[in-house]
Amino acid sequence: MIAPKGMIFSQAKGIYRRDRITSEMLERAAIDRITVVSKDAYRFVGVRHAHPQAQLIYAISGTVSVTAAGGTWVVPPSRAVWVPAGIGHETKSYATVQFRALLIDQAEVKELPDACAVVAVTPLLRELILRLAALADTPRDGELGRAVTRLLLLELAFLPVEPLNLPHPRHRPLARFCEWIQSDPARDVPLEEAAGALHMSRSSFMRLFRRETGLSFAHWRQQARLLHALALLAEGQSILNVALACGYDSPSAFSAMFRRSLGKSPSDYF
Repeated sequence: MIAPKGMIFSQAKGIYRRDRITSEMLERAAIDRITVVSKDAYRFVGVRHAHPQAQLIYAISGTVSVTAAGGTWVVPPSRAVWVPAGIGHETKSYATVQFRALLIDQAEVKELPDACAVVAVTPLLRELILRLAALADTPRDGELGRAVTRLLLLELAFLPVEPLNLPHPRHRPLARFCEWIQSDPARDVPLEEAAGALHMSRSSFMRLFRRETGLSFAHWRQQARLLHALALLAEGQSILNVALACGYDSPSAFSAMFRRSLGKSPSDYF
């Protein structure tokens, strides 16, 4: 393994760890077919990049978002984002975060998703991620690392995919319009006004929007508000402030939408 400049790696029985570790520096440790990436910080914004391995992006605490060509995914500690190998993406956090990611060699792993997705993090999967991170800091028998890796991959294969993404249209005028909507999720834009902004009839706009995003305009806008709400809640804002920032008249209306979408109230979800 070639260590990045300024970093020192040591090897013990197939497990690599970096000797100099601080909360603001990136840690990488290779165990069998998985590399553990760790970062603890108040906030971070990563540049767009891709990996030759698949990646499971997870925050032990805090909330992270991942943006790729297909959309944006925002997840709290009960969820993670799956990014297949070779997919360019950007990652950022909201407020304080304990970030852990797994780079997974897919060469010998079958039936893993070939598109970005949100998956639930079961208690077992969470403990397996933490154990791999601990093995990076405390060299153990390589057989233990391989056993944890095998169990983690089995657990990952059966996780349900959850609808926490916001699809991005490729149609440039529509993409600019969607960015404008995202810049102020509380903005009320009737369907007729949306169609007029693109100089289209209502029916043509509806067909274009569904073709480009797979969602109706109303559903897409609700998703945009939901993901914006997750980011604000992660920063510790009150439900009242989040409801108003997302265009809802009251906390009860916002909480009802949140529960319909995710099955829990905002406070229970986090």
